Amino acid sequence: MSENVIKEAIAEQKMRCPKCKKPIQKYEKFMETIDAVRDGFNVIEVDSRASRVTLTCGNADCEWKERTEYWAEYID
Repeated sequence: MSENVIKEAIAEQKMRCPKCKKPIQKYEKFMETIDAVRDGFNVIEVDSRASRVTLTCGNADCEWKERTEYWAEYID
């Protein structure tokens, strides 16, 4: 689900580069993550869920690139 939000935000030019303020052009290495805690009885309790992605500005003269799980902060 998170990947669809990222794809749409980039396609609609709603995701902005924090350095040059122009639309981010692409992403790569998307990954859903789950941090879990195991107790002594092998029961898994989910602690948190997140998704990480590498965002690349891709505009001329801007080399900004960041691996982040806070990608929603870049959406207008």
